[in-house]
Amino acid sequence: MGDVYVVGVGMTAFGKFLDKSVKDLTREAVLAALADAGIGRERIDSAFFANAAQSAMEGQFMVGGEIALRDCGIAGIPIVNVENACASASTAFHLAWTRLKAGVSDIALAVGAEKMYHADKARSFAIFDGAWDVHQAQASSRDLLALGEGVSPPPGTPWESGPRSLFMDVYAALARFHMKTFGSTERQLAAVAAKNHFHSTLNPLSQFRNDMSIDEVLAARMISWPLTLPMCSPISDGAAAAVLVTEPMLRHFDRSRAVKVCASVLASGQARDPAQVDRHITHLAANRAYQIAGLGPQDMSLAEVHDATAFAEIVQTENLGFCAFGEGGLIAERGDTRLGGRIPVNVSGGLERKGHPIGATGLGQIAELTWQLRGEAGPRQVADARFAIAENGGGFIGCEEAAACITILGRA
Repeated sequence: MGDVYVVGVGMTAFGKFLDKSVKDLTREAVLAALADAGIGRERIDSAFFANAAQSAMEGQFMVGGEIALRDCGIAGIPIVNVENACASASTAFHLAWTRLKAGVSDIALAVGAEKMYHADKARSFAIFDGAWDVHQAQASSRDLLALGEGVSPPPGTPWESGPRSLFMDVYAALARFHMKTFGSTERQLAAVAAKNHFHSTLNPLSQFRNDMSIDEVLAARMISWPLTLPMCSPISDGAAAAVLVTEPMLRHFDRSRAVKVCASVLASGQARDPAQVDRHITHLAANRAYQIAGLGPQDMSLAEVHDATAFAEIVQTENLGFCAFGEGGLIAERGDTRLGGRIPVNVSGGLERKGHPIGATGLGQIAELTWQLRGEAGPRQVADARFAIAENGGGFIGCEEAAACITILGRA
């Protein structure tokens, strides 16, 4: 099994595009990836299409990939539809990588596209209602919210305000559990959000591009304590794509711009006690990815992690081994994860600011890391980036994500 390389990436801006369809967004991202790779659509011999919400939003329950990709002029090849909640796009990437590693294809396309905005906001938020066991929803909610018991907001601070997805309450409860267990603080959460706001000002594809200070983040509208609005990812429309090739095929491409896939690990969660942080799905998957790549956390130049909330970034930096468990807030507060810091995290702006079109998010991370490793990231470029890691999680079962995908990329 030879190595696999990314030779082309494309991404739309993430945002609110009521005038664009899933087809429109898919076409834009795919054509950009093909142009970046320098090939025509006829060269693609297999494709993996990620989407999580189109069935709920538009009633397109089946063959979404065949429909969207035919509109791009891609047909007559194997097309696989991929749904893995918020980890759908990175799962599509993993499946494309697996097919090439198996020698079944030479040039594969992975694409994720999502339309989440709707005139009825309740319909948009309802997408998330199916991202856990619907038969155990009441019990799951009760158990997760109980994790945050014993930690209360300062007097006069509201517990919640305004519409939100159910996962914001879940993340808030997990954040309170982390505060109770390790002593993390609201200010550390705000430091993560403020950092990602700054990073977003350097990314023209970000959904939001406004800078905010830590104090401004703390003073913003409360969503679910301790999470204020700027600490939470928005709903988004958008698409991203990547072209992957086998090593023998690489001779037909510009090797100087190719990025090597050092490891791709897809995992599912398992039952555990919330206190067993070293058994977290992401931590186990990351350790496996490091083992496959022959690398460690100390070798990573930067990371893109699934910061559906500021708290999520804190816990994922711990899971990826960038600090000890319980110290994710500390490294954010002292600037380690900021552009120019020891291990820059989410220099794209992350899900909090770049946006979170759930079926496209993972490939948006891959695109960002590819640009970084090529030295093509402009004002947000991490100096001398050599290896990079992406963490993308989806759904929820028990006390952790239902699915997680870890991707390590390196300069070819």
